[in-house]
Amino acid sequence: MCETCGCGEPGAKFTIVRPGEEVPHSHSPNGHNHSHGSHSHGHHAHEYDSDKHSHDIQEERTIKLGVDILGKNNLLAERNRGYFEAKGILALNLVSSPGSGKTSILERTIKELPVTLPVFVIEGDQQTTNDAIRIEKAGAPAIQINTGNGCHLDAQMINSVVKQADIEANSILFIENVGNLVCPALFDLGESTRIVIVSVTEGEDKALKYPNMFQTSQLCLINKTDLVPYLDFSIELFRTNALKVNPAMKFIELSAKSGQGFAEWITFLNKNR
Repeated sequence: MCETCGCGEPGAKFTIVRPGEEVPHSHSPNGHNHSHGSHSHGHHAHEYDSDKHSHDIQEERTIKLGVDILGKNNLLAERNRGYFEAKGILALNLVSSPGSGKTSILERTIKELPVTLPVFVIEGDQQTTNDAIRIEKAGAPAIQINTGNGCHLDAQMINSVVKQADIEANSILFIENVGNLVCPALFDLGESTRIVIVSVTEGEDKALKYPNMFQTSQLCLINKTDLVPYLDFSIELFRTNALKVNPAMKFIELSAKSGQGFAEWITFLNKNR
């Protein structure tokens, strides 16, 4: 997707797909991406080309892209943020490694929030609409962004969804980022809060291994706490390590399975609206 984080080639595409649509098939022979557009239920997936960049020598190109991509992304992120603030939308960027339970947390959150509170979800994955389908079954509208070889969402992708989706005013927008604790830390999406999610199965030194993500997040959800009695995991040690990286970090301990801690999580959402 960009040279800044090394995930793919410049000019790579991303696809916006609504739940139930067939995802365009893509393959990469000889390092080149080919996408075959398809549709179902009368809807078409939308593909977007990122800007084409110059083909200078590798060293010069890398330096230029590192500044240009983040600069353009940050500018567009501010536009997104202004739009969200003008409409009273609470935009939350959920980041984690794969398997931490982001989607499970969202499913339970949607069911526990008041039915009168509008919620919209943007799902980020490299392929499939599986998570977006789960979200819609839980009761909230969702749009899937498939990044192909890309390992993160960026502000342009979010802006593209915002332009075509009817996100209600005074709602909560959950952005479930691609499962990755490295690249998403670099890219502001225009969110009001970045929330890093970890599970108790991942190890107490997660923040020490991935400091950039924890430094740029304001809240940490510690998920799967129902498994603590069966694991050699210290929540206290995890919190101590995370605070070494980010002394301002806040924590909520919860379990998407049992519902433990969800009252505190729902209170956080209501307070920040």
